Amino acid sequence: MKKNKANIPQPLDERYDTQSVETIDVQVLETFPYEYPGRDVVINIDTDEFTAVCPWSGLPDFATLKINYIPDKQIIELRSLKYYLMSYRNVGILQEHAVNRILEDLAASCKPKWMQVIADYKVRGGIHTKTSVEYSGKSKNK
Repeated sequence: MKKNKANIPQPLDERYDTQSVETIDVQVLETFPYEYPGRDVVINIDTDEFTAVCPWSGLPDFATLKINYIPDKQIIELRSLKYYLMSYRNVGILQEHAVNRILEDLAASCKPKWMQVIADYKVRGGIHTKTSVEYSGKSKNK
């Protein structure tokens, strides 16, 4: 912390470097065929290791991320999902935008019947934030 002439600590006016949303690696996402068409299964995925950074300060935002979906014809391969989520690590993105971007990318990847993304962020500055968004798609080949 910086100090003034009276040796009193002053707030830092610093910002950590962030990466842009263009560095999010959508190409790493892979899917595989769902072998039980016509039988809905709900897939629940969660991780408490999701990290992105505040676009203004560069400080990290940690969240428990939950992805729930009903596949149509494709299922998201989990290893590729881990790599995709890791690509957010240094990306400056608002919490509300992160869930929307994740939903858009995952829905485009596997074209589910339904999907929900929930990010439950750790408390920062005494404020707890939980963001969620849903997608409802229709199968075109019915």
